[in-house]
Amino acid sequence: MPSQLAGLSAAILAGGLGTRLRSVVADRPKVLAPVAGKPYLAHLLEQLARAGIRETTLLVGFAAEQVRSAFGSAHAGLSLNYSVEPEPLGTAGALRLALPLLHSETILLLNGDSYCDVDLPALLAFHRARRGVATLTLAEVPDGSRFGRVTCDSDRRVERFEEKGVSAGPGWINAGVYLLNRDALKEIEPGRSVSLEREVLPRWVERGEVFGFPGSRRFIDIGTPESYAEAEAFFS
Repeated sequence: MPSQLAGLSAAILAGGLGTRLRSVVADRPKVLAPVAGKPYLAHLLEQLARAGIRETTLLVGFAAEQVRSAFGSAHAGLSLNYSVEPEPLGTAGALRLALPLLHSETILLLNGDSYCDVDLPALLAFHRARRGVATLTLAEVPDGSRFGRVTCDSDRRVERFEEKGVSAGPGWINAGVYLLNRDALKEIEPGRSVSLEREVLPRWVERGEVFGFPGSRRFIDIGTPESYAEAEAFFS
């Protein structure tokens, strides 16, 4: 068990409405969509457990009680906490709300609708070496236009984010696995809806404090019926 990860606070954004999946998964939140014989969220929790993480906070909102009923207070050796949004707060707002439950100096954050096969100890070493406030795991995909591309300089400092749909073809994208400095998250105004991707990260990029780790070996996103249909084979 990698000792450097044992004390890391982890959080998963698990409050999404999953509106694009309604045609195939209508009766439950997106993180509970069945994939390879278990709720999708279980794959993420088991990834963290294998890496040596001991405690994870689930950032929930829509159908929070369904998630709590499915997983309870522990899964795969992980202790689980819940941070429940009283109203939709966006990705950064939900993280800011949960900050009292996240105690380590560096926080590992995962998107709840994607899976990135990344070497988490290597990601942590990269983050500490660069001394930025945020490190994004990057995945190379055949068509970056669906997600929006991330451009980095030769030192892997993020220079800009390209909007979705701008240009087709292969490219590097934000794979939804972040390391974030806890003190920097205190900049987020509490109690209001804030987007990590559209408001917070671009501000940090302007200050030169965000880096991109090109460490994703495999990546999948289940945000659309088409990509959800591919997830069964991915986890098989």
